[in-house]
Amino acid sequence: MAHFIKCNLLQQLRRAADLRYFGSKSDSLKRTCLYDFHISEGAKMVPFAGWEMPVQYKSGISEEHLHVRKSVGIFDVSHMLQTRVDGAHRKRFMESMVVGDIEGLKENQGTLTVFTNENGGILDDLIVSNASSGYLYVVSNAGCADKDFAHMKKLIFQKSGADIRLSVIDTALVAVQGPQMTTVLQPGLDFDLRDLPFMTTTEATVFGVKGCRVTRCGYTGEDGVEISIPTSNAVNIVSALLSSTKASVKMIGLGARDSLRLEAGLCLYGSDIDEITTPVEAGLTWLVGKTRRTKADFPGAKVILEQIKSKPKKRRVGFISSGAPVRGHSKIYTDDGSKVIGETTSGCPSPSLKVNISMGYVETDFSKNGTKVKIEVRQKLLDAEVAKMPFVPSNYYIPK
Repeated sequence: MAHFIKCNLLQQLRRAADLRYFGSKSDSLKRTCLYDFHISEGAKMVPFAGWEMPVQYKSGISEEHLHVRKSVGIFDVSHMLQTRVDGAHRKRFMESMVVGDIEGLKENQGTLTVFTNENGGILDDLIVSNASSGYLYVVSNAGCADKDFAHMKKLIFQKSGADIRLSVIDTALVAVQGPQMTTVLQPGLDFDLRDLPFMTTTEATVFGVKGCRVTRCGYTGEDGVEISIPTSNAVNIVSALLSSTKASVKMIGLGARDSLRLEAGLCLYGSDIDEITTPVEAGLTWLVGKTRRTKADFPGAKVILEQIKSKPKKRRVGFISSGAPVRGHSKIYTDDGSKVIGETTSGCPSPSLKVNISMGYVETDFSKNGTKVKIEVRQKLLDAEVAKMPFVPSNYYIPK
């Protein structure tokens, strides 16, 4: 199982990232400030989006995956793009590119959203937070970093007279995920994690390090945070977490990050969402804010709003299947095998559920949960069923 998950991950990473980075010499790849730490922890490093990143550690992908589900894991996500948007017109500027209600964000509140093009396609997914200190904190994907920053800069130049300033935040970024996250992190914080619900953010001192930013979010479906840390202090904070005596903490690689997010029904950009897929087709209609639907002033609004009003021709759905594990780009057929109705985008054996899970796009008429289909794997049609996502219930911290 671990071998397949690893192979499937690398296949997806190659599609999600700029392919020219793969097969490059290691000296042409960028390294995060935790690179030497990863090596000392026994990480196996692979190229991803121009970076040399850990795919797994000594215990292996499946064990790392299950450890996050039952305890707490640390992911190095410093390769992701962190951007700061300042200026009086920062919210209006961001709304000119995304479908989310940025103007409506309260102080220290964040939202998942997407950049869209004029055809309604998704350029990237990102989190935008309204920092109480007067700027927007934006985190987007490593594989789209150059494209995203160039896109934002281009729109600034088109808005003459606008008060907008854009800068890259050059800090480490680590994700701490799992049901025991608060147990190991709370002793090192200068605030109470109970006051930080899912999708909110705050500036904080973490294990004595000032100037950090803690955001309650993650990519695993578990309770967790992402911590932006001054580069010189990243190893100290990670080491402090790993040395906790309150719960077992492990470093986790990209392999388990991928299988965890798939169990959580979350999209990988470049595989499950892309420039020719709209938020409605992707099952992300909820990202389109109510006020934005009224204003209809975001890129691709005509296409997206029409799909909301009627229905798209295809939809992203989940599958549970029997037989060999499903990979991306597998054809999906009607249950009698007579017609191709779609294609998978991601798949792996679920370490938590011990079944094969996948997601993909099918014609809308076949998107209802429980619909029987066939998926082609190794030239054989395997039994599968459209299943509700997330496959594993999410455990985000949302106070009652």
